Parts: sequence; structure tokens; C-alpha cells
Amino acid sequence: MKILLVDDERQFSAAVAEILRRHNYSVDTVYNGQDGLDYALSGIYDLIILDVMLPVLDGFTVLRALRARKADTPILMLTAKSEISDKIGGLNLGADDYITKPFDTEELLARIRALLRRKEKYTGDVLSFNDISIDRESPQLICGGKKIALGKKEFQILEMLMMSAGKCIDKERFIEKIWGYDTEAEYNTIEVYVSFLRKKLAAVGSSTEIKSIRGVGYTLGVKNDD
Repeated sequence: MKILLVDDERQFSAAVAEILRRHNYSVDTVYNGQDGLDYALSGIYDLIILDVMLPVLDGFTVLRALRARKADTPILMLTAKSEISDKIGGLNLGADDYITKPFDTEELLARIRALLRRKEKYTGDVLSFNDISIDRESPQLICGGKKIALGKKEFQILEMLMMSAGKCIDKERFIEKIWGYDTEAEYNTIEVYVSFLRKKLAAVGSSTEIKSIRGVGYTLGVKNDD
């Protein structure tokens, strides 16, 4: 899952981003409202964490612009303000939730999981398909009684496939969501990680397979289900 964090406090942003990455979220950080709006409109994010007090454009202006353009990405407003009027204002403009600084890490993670469940029908830290499941907290691939550790990129690729099971995801989408726009990663990088994942699926004896769609990308399916 890919999160956009928009906050002008760079040290704070770095700390929050590191916490999220430890929980296997992919995170982009930007430090002003205009960049936040531009990044958010790309449509590649599963969740936006948006501070209210931002340079160039404030968070409420960004929120208003996103909702005016029919962007339905869940938005968690993040601010040092605790006044009820600010919370009501953000929610009325289309924010999905609101958390006040300073906050407890576990509360932030719980709110993120709740928002992602609403949008993607995500079941928290464990996601399942066919005979496999993946666990964000470990992270690991589980099949029956067998478990095998997953690297961060392996987890993120398999998570994307499981969230869109039966649908083809093109390689460019993987690059955008996992590596980001500024990366030098190429399509063969995806192929390498998919190869690793196939070996791990085989190692746990799963009937789930990652199928190649020639010239396009990959989809998740079950062996002999054609």
C-alpha cells in the first residue's frame, strides 16, 4: 500500500515515514501544499496523510481541490491544532479522519488500517488469497503450516497482486507504486522480484501462481484454473 505524507516539518515527516516503512507501507514525503496536491492527483496513492498548516497551499485548500476534482483517496488530516472547529471544517470538506499531534504511533497505524479497510476491503495486517496469506507485521508468506519471510519489495508486489487478484497489473504500475516516479528501476527489476516470489510460493507448496501476461504485466491466479 502506498501512502503520501504531506507535512512541512521534515524531521517529523522522516520519523513518521520510517515508522510506516517498518510496517511495509511504501511512503512518499512532500513538504508543501502545492507538491502535495500535484502528487495526490497522480492517483497512485492508497492513502494521504495531510497536515493543515503547510506553506504555499494550506491543507484545507489541498483537500478542497482534491475533492473538487473527484479524487476519492482516503485523507487523514494531521495537525497540531485541536480545536473542534478545525476538525469539523476538515471533515465537512471531505476528510475521512483527523488525528492531532502529538499522537500515539499505534493510534496512527490503527486509523490508517481503518481507512484502508473502508476503501479496499482490506482486512488489516493479514491479507489472504486462495491458500496463501501475507502478514504485514512479520512480514511473511503463509501457506498451511508453512511460513517463509518476505523482503519489503516482495511483500509490496505480492500485496498489490492479492489486492487485485484476477486482474492484470502492468509493470509500470508496480514501478510507480513501489519505487516511485523518480526511480531508475526498470521492468527487469520487477521480473527479478517476481522470480523470487515464485520460488517462495513453490517452497511453501502453494497452488497460487503469479502469471505473466506477455508484454503487459502480471496477475495472481490458481494453478490449472484456466
